[in-house]
Amino acid sequence: MNSSRWNVSAVFLCAAVVFVAGTSLGSAQSAPKTKNLWKSVPFAIVRYNDDAPKSWNLYYSGKHGVLLLRLWKRYLLIDRNQQLVFDIDPEKIKEKGDDIEFSLEADAGEPADISDWKERDVGMLRRLRFRFGQKGNYLDIQTPLKANGDPLY
Repeated sequence: MNSSRWNVSAVFLCAAVVFVAGTSLGSAQSAPKTKNLWKSVPFAIVRYNDDAPKSWNLYYSGKHGVLLLRLWKRYLLIDRNQQLVFDIDPEKIKEKGDDIEFSLEADAGEPADISDWKERDVGMLRRLRFRFGQKGNYLDIQTPLKANGDPLY
């Protein structure tokens, strides 16, 4: 009778191990999809030179300090941490309703030639301003901050 209880316990233990392993593999496979999904930044302000562009949207992902800007038909990957801007091929981006899908692991290519990188907090906003080239157009992006002053995105 003890051996039959041991066999039943062993079967339940094996079933539990298989269940836990299966759920951890399932969640590991779905994790990259959430990393690739970029959500729109609410209350952001974008200015190109002194005007607001007619067509733009700013997106954020799970990685702090990295933003994706759609400016007309162009996409710019902005890395605030390393002060780099990359021009992204629009073919690599897939629209998913209001959000977009783009993998950070994709080859972003060479960084764009930028200068005059300036970042500062302006009240409850973080302002980033940089210029394309030495004497080119400039881009001004303002994103909201948390109440404690930490970046929201």
